Amino acid sequence: MTPRWVWIRIGVGLATIIALIFVFPHQMVSPGDLKPAHAALQQNCFACHAPLAGASAERCVACHAVADIGRRTTLGELIKRPVSRPPFHQTLISQDCMACHTDHPRPRLTRNLARPFDHDLLQPQARAACSTCHSAPAADFHRGVALPCSQCHGVQAWKPATFDHSRYFKLAGPHDAPCSTCHVGGNLQTFTCFGCHAHQPGQIEAEHREEGIRNIQNCVRCHRSADGEGGQGGEREN
Repeated sequence: MTPRWVWIRIGVGLATIIALIFVFPHQMVSPGDLKPAHAALQQNCFACHAPLAGASAERCVACHAVADIGRRTTLGELIKRPVSRPPFHQTLISQDCMACHTDHPRPRLTRNLARPFDHDLLQPQARAACSTCHSAPAADFHRGVALPCSQCHGVQAWKPATFDHSRYFKLAGPHDAPCSTCHVGGNLQTFTCFGCHAHQPGQIEAEHREEGIRNIQNCVRCHRSADGEGGQGGEREN
């Protein structure tokens, strides 16, 4: 049977540890230094954490008013940012700050707790307005595109995109051109193969008339590449 004094010592030890957690929380349980913006709160864990309950979103918004996030600092100073990227926190479906943020970027004993942004946290109308937060890539393929990003991309990852241009026409050789070369005005619903030196309407019409082909507007019905790869089984519409 364990002597009574052993249980007393264990009880005293546990009580001491619990007391130290409340008196010196940063030294006892902190997973790492705070980010520079919150360095003043380094020793004040309860500024963000509720006792034995973890970080509290209610304590976050006590300083970071949702209506001002991305617009003003906690001191009321205006935040200068591009007009094309307005604040988006006001369109979140709930005030769950910890779903995306952690103020301990480098935990000492655990892995990095930073989480990727979950687009499901946005209200539907904001989720569809990708350009609110994202700028279109500088690649020629995206210049002048009038379709919504969701036409090709999902919110889980930018790649892979679902649109495969090779299904319609292979962009190889001289045909690897900016979208506007074939899709005039950025309208990807229509295209034209006329315009460059080898594809003048009169010349194309004359060449196809020799083969009895009158419809020269829907080029990809018969051509899927610069090599003349057939479309729809090589069928032609006269």
